[in-house]
Amino acid sequence: MRWREAANKIATVYFWAIGILIICILAWFLARILGAGLPHLSWKFVTGMPQELTAGGGVGPHLFNSFYILVLSMLFSAPIGIGAGIYLTVYAKKNRFTELVRISVEVLSSVPSIVFGLFGALLFVNWMGLKFSILGGAATLALLNLPILVRVTEESLSSVPSAYWSASLALGSTRWQGIRNVLIPAALPGLITGITLVAGRALGETAVLIYTAGTSVSRFFPDFNPLAMGETLAVHLWYVGSTSLAPDAAEIAEGSAALLIIVVLLFNLLIALPSRLLQKKLSGDK
Repeated sequence: MRWREAANKIATVYFWAIGILIICILAWFLARILGAGLPHLSWKFVTGMPQELTAGGGVGPHLFNSFYILVLSMLFSAPIGIGAGIYLTVYAKKNRFTELVRISVEVLSSVPSIVFGLFGALLFVNWMGLKFSILGGAATLALLNLPILVRVTEESLSSVPSAYWSASLALGSTRWQGIRNVLIPAALPGLITGITLVAGRALGETAVLIYTAGTSVSRFFPDFNPLAMGETLAVHLWYVGSTSLAPDAAEIAEGSAALLIIVVLLFNLLIALPSRLLQKKLSGDK
């Protein structure tokens, strides 16, 4: 008994120490990035046009392109990914084909993003003739997010108690009625969380978009033309930190990094908080 109590205390201290260490590292990163970038943020910087050879440029088009490409990519990937997850959970039979599909999805979800970027450059930029464009970048980003959405949907639906599904069928509902009225509402908090994580990753993606959306922006702002070049805020951060000729490139990079962190945090909070409230409401109804 003494050994078990000692082992329990050691394990408790160890896991608390690891958790505190991770929080401290994240806090240090945030403090360094925000501390260096917040002084450079202003309304002119957030909404202004970029400057290549003179100081004082902004990141307005890049911020717009980040959300524009995100929305387009989710319009492509969300219906297909969620539909595929529903098929694998409800309709697909357990055989070699479905196991092959699951293994393929897991392998694709671990492929480095730069591989998707090169594939998108070959398929959308060259073969389909889209060149460097918002549409090509969104389509490639959708391919990157698709395997993750499939896995998230399948795991969320599988976590719903089987008694819900059995009771729905016992009451005479069809499969589609059970999916629409039982499975999806019960799995909705998990689905929202998964989509939020995918969207947050897409906002910070660079390797995919460098090869497909390009490293320049339209002269018009906002430009909704999907065939225009679509450098995002994350790509712009990489560009000004490496090859920009602007005299204040370091300040632009620091401001862009801080703005990107703030945008990702706010985006996750705006989606995560309603998801938590919905989850509590569903738990209370049960």
